[in-house]
Amino acid sequence: MRRVVLASVLALGSTVAAAAGFTLSSPDMSPGQTIPDKFVFNGFGCTGKNVSPGLNWKNAPAGTKSFAIMVHDPDAPTGGAGFWHWVVVNLPATMTGLAQGDGGLDSKNLPPGAEQIRNDYGQAAWGGPCPPEGDKPHHYNFTVYALKTPRLEIPAGASTSVVGFMINSQTLAKATLTARFGR
Repeated sequence: MRRVVLASVLALGSTVAAAAGFTLSSPDMSPGQTIPDKFVFNGFGCTGKNVSPGLNWKNAPAGTKSFAIMVHDPDAPTGGAGFWHWVVVNLPATMTGLAQGDGGLDSKNLPPGAEQIRNDYGQAAWGGPCPPEGDKPHHYNFTVYALKTPRLEIPAGASTSVVGFMINSQTLAKATLTARFGR
C-alpha cells in the first residue's frame, strides 16, 4: 500500500514540475506594463484599433491535447464578475501561439476547428481593453490552458462562465501573463 501511495505522490510531483515550466509571453506587451493603444477596443469611448495581440506559449505538459485562451479583466465594475475580453477554444496541441490579429471577427486566421466564444462585448472575437474613464488601470489576465481533451463541445449560446467551467474541468496546466490599461 505504501509503495502505491508513494508512486502516486511521485507521479503527481513530476506532473506538477513539468507544468511549472509552462509559460505565456507576448511580442506585443510585457507583463505588468501598459497594453499599447493598438490593442484597445474601438467603442464605448475608446479609440483603439481593437487588434488582438500576439501570444506565445512553451513547455506545455505531456498529455496536452488542445489549448484554450481566456482574457479577463477582474477589475471591471460588474458586480464581481469582471469582464471577459476573449475566449478561444479547440486550438490544436501542435500550436505554440497566435499571431497578432488572429482574434478578428471573421476567425479566418485561426486553425480549422478552433472557435471564438462570445465575449462580454457580445462578439465572438477579441475585444480590447476599455475601462471606465478615470478608473485606476485595470489588470488584464491573458491565460492559456493546456487541456487533456482534444476538443471541447461547447453548447450553442453558452456563456463565458459555462465555457470557463468546461475549460477548467479539462485543464492540465495554465500560464498567465498580466498587463494593464487605464484611461
